[in-house]
Amino acid sequence: MLKVRADRVGRCFQIRNRQGGRDVLSVLDDFNLDIREGEFISLLGPSGCGKSTFLNILAGLDDFDQGSILVDSERLKKRNFDRGMVFQSYALLPWRTVLQNLEIGLEIRRMPRRERRETAQRYLQLVGLSAFAHQYPHQLSGGMRQRVAIARVLAYRPNLLLMDEPFAALDAQTRESLQIELLRIWEADKKTIVFVTHSIDEAIILSDRVAIMTARPGRVKKIIDINLPRPRSEDIRNSLEFARIRQAVWLLIRDEVGKTEQSQRIRA
Repeated sequence: MLKVRADRVGRCFQIRNRQGGRDVLSVLDDFNLDIREGEFISLLGPSGCGKSTFLNILAGLDDFDQGSILVDSERLKKRNFDRGMVFQSYALLPWRTVLQNLEIGLEIRRMPRRERRETAQRYLQLVGLSAFAHQYPHQLSGGMRQRVAIARVLAYRPNLLLMDEPFAALDAQTRESLQIELLRIWEADKKTIVFVTHSIDEAIILSDRVAIMTARPGRVKKIIDINLPRPRSEDIRNSLEFARIRQAVWLLIRDEVGKTEQSQRIRA
């Protein structure tokens, strides 16, 4: 069953040129992607190829200029309670405790106070941070703050979870630890996840499929099935199959990275 169908989606922006006039920058063009119900799919491509733009469109934070997007067989709506977004930055309110941060979305949904508190506590336990419920964000490590951000979105109970490089700002050890933590959480309820990343290893270890994108304007160049057994652990990184998939993905994306670098040199 399809969760999302993007058909010939295009997105352009007006940018200022060196002469003081305006040029049209095409970020997405003829972008086509089907996302299955309950799958974990990653978007992987060079910088500026439109990965985050597409995610923002799905989240209702941006518009598209052409094509169509269906979610649950209905036209994409600008505002919808069924989608949740995790950003690269933690976006936690510093004056609210961890538990109070988790309750934000539930307050928007006008959930009764007692139910709201019980729901927030349950999802805080899910990410292993119950002991920090009454701490403030500045008292937590970066990895813990990102776990709070993930728990806050999960508590909101979206049907579609959108994640824009949520681990990019973390150190390597914390990043790998949270990748496994995210897989554990995903295995528990199998929400549909669309995950944006620049890391080939991260895309492979997390995903059912990886959509390789071209250099700007972004299109789907190829979709790679990640036929690694689940549930996955750190050990999977050392397998021959992981290495084989990684090499195949790199060969697909290498030319697109080169095109992006060449375009940047020309602009400079």
